Amino acid sequence: MQSPANAIVYIVDDDAEVREALAWMLRSRRLASESFASAAAFELLLMEGRVRHPCCLLLDVRMPGMSGLGLFDRMVERGDVAQLPVIFLTGHADVPTAVATVKRGAFDFCEKPFSDNQLVDRIQAALALSAQHVAARQARRQVHQHLAELTERERAVMQLVVDGLPNKMIADQLGISVRTVEVHRARVFDKMQVKSAIELANLLRGAA
Repeated sequence: MQSPANAIVYIVDDDAEVREALAWMLRSRRLASESFASAAAFELLLMEGRVRHPCCLLLDVRMPGMSGLGLFDRMVERGDVAQLPVIFLTGHADVPTAVATVKRGAFDFCEKPFSDNQLVDRIQAALALSAQHVAARQARRQVHQHLAELTERERAVMQLVVDGLPNKMIADQLGISVRTVEVHRARVFDKMQVKSAIELANLLRGAA
C-alpha cells in the first residue's frame, strides 16, 4: 500500500530507545516521522494547529506526567482522532485498557513486542483513513468558498432549485422572470462547479 503524499507518523513515547527504533523502522519503509518524549509536548503541536496533513499517532499508554490515555481523552474531546488516528503501543497488562480505547475511537493497539510488518500495515491503513478525512475536509472548505461567491439572489434561487422547484415556480415565488431564474441558475451551477440540481444537492449535503 502506497502512503498518501506528505503523510507523517507521530511517535509519542517517553523511552528514547523505543522512539529511535520506531523512527528507524519507519525510515526503512520510507515513512516520515516526528518523535515526542511526552504527551504534553505533542499536545502543544495539536494546540498550535500544525496538524493539517495525512497522519497517525503511535502513542505509548504509560508515560510520566500526562499518560497516553490522558492525551487520548483530550483528543477525543476536541475531535482530533478523525484526522489523526491513534495506534496505542501497549504492554500485556494494558491490553484490556487498550481494547476499551478502541471502542472510544482509537484506531488500533499493538502489544509489545510487536511485529514490524503488522504495525506498518496498521500504520498504512491509519494513514489512508486520515487522508480520506483530509480530502473530505478540503472538499467541504472548497464548497463553502464557492458558496461565499454567490449573491443573495443566487442563494435564494439555489435553495429553491435544491428543493426541486421548476424555473416557473421559482420565478413566481421570487417575483422575477423565468429568464432571470435561468440566468441565476446557470451562474449558481457555474460557481458551484456542478451540472445538475441533483449534483448540487449532493454537494451541499456532503458539505453540511
